[in-house]
Amino acid sequence: MKSRSGSRAAGHAAARGGTGAVVRPGLFAVLAGAGRVTQISAGAGSGKTLLVRTWIAEANLSDDAAWVSVGRDEHDAERFWLSVLDAVRATRPGSALVGALTAAPDLDVWNIVDGLLKDLRPLAQPLWLVLDDVQELAGRDTLEQLSRLVADAPPPMRLILLTRVDLPLGLHRLRLQGELTELRGADLRFSREEARALIEATGTRLSDAALDALVARTEGWAAGLRLAALSLVHHPDPERFAAEFSGSERTVAEYLLAEVLDRQPAEVTRLLLRTSILERVSGPLADRLTGGTGAQRILTELEDEQAFVVSLDPQRTWFRYHNLFADLLALELRRQSGDELQALHATASEWLAANGHPVEAVRHALAAEDWTQGARLLAESFYSLYLDGRATTTRELLALFPSGTATADPELAAVAAIDQLTMGSLDAAERYLTLADRGAPSLPSERRERLEVYVAAMRLSLARRRMDLDGVAAFAERLLVPAEGGTAHVALSDDLRTLTLHELGITNIWTGQLEEAERHLNMAVTLARRIDRPVFELGALAYSGLAAALRGTGTADEAELQAFALARANGWEDKPFVGVVYTVLGSSMLWQGRLEEADVWLKRGEQAVLPEVEPAVAVMFHGSRGLLELVRGRVDEALSEFAAAEAVHALLPTHVLAARVRVHRLLAQIRAGHWEAVEPALDGSAEMAIVAAALALARDDADTAAELLAGVEPSRTEAPMSALLLSALADDARGDAGAASRALERALDLGERSGLLLPFLLFPAPDLLERHARARTAHAALVAELLDLLAGQAGAGRPRDVEPLRDPLSESELRVLRYLPTNLHATEIASELFVSENTIRTHMRHLYAKLGVHRRADAVQRGRDLGLLATSSRRR
Repeated sequence: MKSRSGSRAAGHAAARGGTGAVVRPGLFAVLAGAGRVTQISAGAGSGKTLLVRTWIAEANLSDDAAWVSVGRDEHDAERFWLSVLDAVRATRPGSALVGALTAAPDLDVWNIVDGLLKDLRPLAQPLWLVLDDVQELAGRDTLEQLSRLVADAPPPMRLILLTRVDLPLGLHRLRLQGELTELRGADLRFSREEARALIEATGTRLSDAALDALVARTEGWAAGLRLAALSLVHHPDPERFAAEFSGSERTVAEYLLAEVLDRQPAEVTRLLLRTSILERVSGPLADRLTGGTGAQRILTELEDEQAFVVSLDPQRTWFRYHNLFADLLALELRRQSGDELQALHATASEWLAANGHPVEAVRHALAAEDWTQGARLLAESFYSLYLDGRATTTRELLALFPSGTATADPELAAVAAIDQLTMGSLDAAERYLTLADRGAPSLPSERRERLEVYVAAMRLSLARRRMDLDGVAAFAERLLVPAEGGTAHVALSDDLRTLTLHELGITNIWTGQLEEAERHLNMAVTLARRIDRPVFELGALAYSGLAAALRGTGTADEAELQAFALARANGWEDKPFVGVVYTVLGSSMLWQGRLEEADVWLKRGEQAVLPEVEPAVAVMFHGSRGLLELVRGRVDEALSEFAAAEAVHALLPTHVLAARVRVHRLLAQIRAGHWEAVEPALDGSAEMAIVAAALALARDDADTAAELLAGVEPSRTEAPMSALLLSALADDARGDAGAASRALERALDLGERSGLLLPFLLFPAPDLLERHARARTAHAALVAELLDLLAGQAGAGRPRDVEPLRDPLSESELRVLRYLPTNLHATEIASELFVSENTIRTHMRHLYAKLGVHRRADAVQRGRDLGLLATSSRRR
């Protein structure tokens, strides 16, 4: 066989020498359990050879394995088959079966193959034949002979074919028979932990961040990692080297030049070099950059050959180059044709712009230092990027322009304005919009009209965030009623209408026009879905759910969860515009008494809700967070959140939730004992009557509390359950048990219908609920749940030395436990849970045993001590 080329031999020596072989249990297991034929098809340096050599050594198969390496462009079939014969005869199983054969001028190669198969027919023990670099076999007859060996080898014989490209060997038949095992480049990529083992075998340790960077740059490519490992041994700053490792490193560049680039025809090399300026390449774009044809075929063939070209879509229309290969190509292009770089970028920009790829077109225009063209392209696409939720992309492109460009170009000023708007810098956005207005008259008519429409849309969003009601009305009218003869309005009508309805609906919510808000937002949802604008669909869904909840026409859960699904599907979960979803979901869960779920959603909102971006949402977020802390008994934390809400609200002229936040802040002050701070705020309104009554009860003045509430009609207040619960507490304190029971019953009616249980936690009345349960009135399940919730609140301060259960309760046993405080009989509990009485008694027997009690009252107390009644199971 031919020897390997010098550079290749050096590459493999580098792969083995000094780094040690990495044991790869997953791949070793695949090889150990492989079928009759294994094909490992992967590109240069993927680690095929070393993997199989290491596995053979680890599995102690050296005496049973024959290895033949095919030389470069092997045309001599006779030499190849004699090498196979010699290698098989040198194994322990083959030595007794295969006879020697000498090359001769009249030797028939087919006879060699037939003779080998005949000699091996009695083979009774496993024998592995590894053929390395099979792609180098250069004759049709040789491939047909190899196909014969693959098809007719005796069952104990195992063939392992190492190749860079798939060859026509009839392997499809073995695949159908389940006798073919296949590994490809993706299977051979080193994992993070395998890369760590490889690096540490050299005595070098890298931080997790540096290791991650190295694995990402090499994409797990075995040769790249091994070359990096060798370089790290003597490098003075291994962390920096790993972070900056690229295809321009000398050893990597030499390897890729010898093994990949130098093997390609001139036409292919030219294509690879001239397209190396691109992040992704298609056939037509490559043809445009090379001035030739057939690029699609070349790119497809390169991927088939696993020559560091990867398709990006199932149709294989777009491709990218391996990171390190792309580095090498860029280096070679600068070395060979550096003076053509700007022209190539300009050509790429022109093609990309004409074919609907504006972001890439802008990047290449800027790389060509054509600032005018870059500004024009960005001005044409920035608003669509904004509507698609890609504000970060706009910011990145804007940063590529020279300093001062945005202030001198009116279209770029508009881009800068929307960037500032998305970051919450409202004053800066206003300044850039003013610059855009001033420069608009200098533009051609079509571009001027488009810019004026964009500026109007941004001023609408700016006015809405500032709660400038006159501004919202003026700009909404301007956008919804296009000027006569305006072409830009026609082109953007659907987008602008969706935006306008969205902003109008949000403004309606925060100004208390809830019915109008639902109407505008539902229209926005419908239109956003029709024109495929998920950003506005998400926002309109989120705010429409909030409007419905504030109107009392339902909870916000369904709409918010739809909005969250959109955010997750588009990778927007941490974007500021999703903060409203987390806030509304957290508030909705809170009002339903689902405190743990509320906490989860509000914690998600901590990073997403930015007061400078969406101040009205921030008011609601901090108000909800404060209310959660208040019902959990964390009064200082609650007061801090309410203060944050009121500080943001001070920047706005109005907010529908301002009065509610104020009431809750005063209730927190009462709970904290700051009574003197509450008194000046009492103004005689229905909301303040509730606060005044709570203050009177805190002072043990039930008569005053009852008097204050007597003039309040609960159905006319924002919080009817709160008024009823305070009335029940006041009547109970005054000894009027009947009036207390009636008020509580009315509150339970409202809670049952609405599913809103928070008032029962805000004004807890566990004794009244216990007595109500013992009276066996209606709402038994609701009362049981409320007692569970209140027990959970009280449980926050329980001592930690309560002995835990050895055997946890099942879900069914927990459901039964939650009914025990009601004093319902087993028959009645069975009816509530739609099971038999015997089933209930069995569950009770089991839970008594697990709780270590013998009486019902003791079971309830033990359950509360353990916090088993703390989590609500209610789902409405």
